[in-house]
Amino acid sequence: MLDKTGIAKRIAQELQDGWYVNLGIGIPTLIANYIPQGISVEFQSENGILGMGPFPFEGDEDADLINAGKQTVTAMPGASIFDSATSFAMIRGQHIQLTVLGAMEVADNGDIANWKIPGRMVKGMGGAMDLVASADNIIVAMMHTNKRGASKLLKRCSLPLTGVACVKKVVTNLAVLDITPNGFKLIERAPGVSVEEIQNATEGRLIVEGDIPEMKI
Repeated sequence: MLDKTGIAKRIAQELQDGWYVNLGIGIPTLIANYIPQGISVEFQSENGILGMGPFPFEGDEDADLINAGKQTVTAMPGASIFDSATSFAMIRGQHIQLTVLGAMEVADNGDIANWKIPGRMVKGMGGAMDLVASADNIIVAMMHTNKRGASKLLKRCSLPLTGVACVKKVVTNLAVLDITPNGFKLIERAPGVSVEEIQNATEGRLIVEGDIPEMKI
């Protein structure tokens, strides 16, 4: 199965030349380190950066240059810095071609729950609700199961929803799955992971058609 870096590398393969892409907190932030050769992508951070680059090398950090998760980042040549109002005007105005988010739960109809953590104090849902309400193309990066081994790909989310029927694709440590009207459609499996393992780890409806290829990372 994949680690967090492997998930980020697989999602990076979904990027297309010229896209503006918003990266959420957690696994999605790693994607900026793995842009495929030959394409140009502009990463947007909701706290006010367009042209965000990969994480800096140790010793090169700039404490004033951070992403939405308060991690130090770099800025590409020509990057812009602006206020949150401008950032969310980009998001709400649907000027972002792809949004990549983490999640605690995803339902097989595309519902996502990613802001309320059970038993923990949280400040709020941040910009996630704006992102899922505005974006046409949403990919979720997440672990397939929780620390107890229970599935996070469900028939119905148990946590408060961030968005309804909005997720298009899920990439986990076990699989790549598309959201369809009939549930999760298995597209690829992680290296060394069997279809049976994915079936056992998925509570929601799972569609398996033909031979399922392994991911190429």
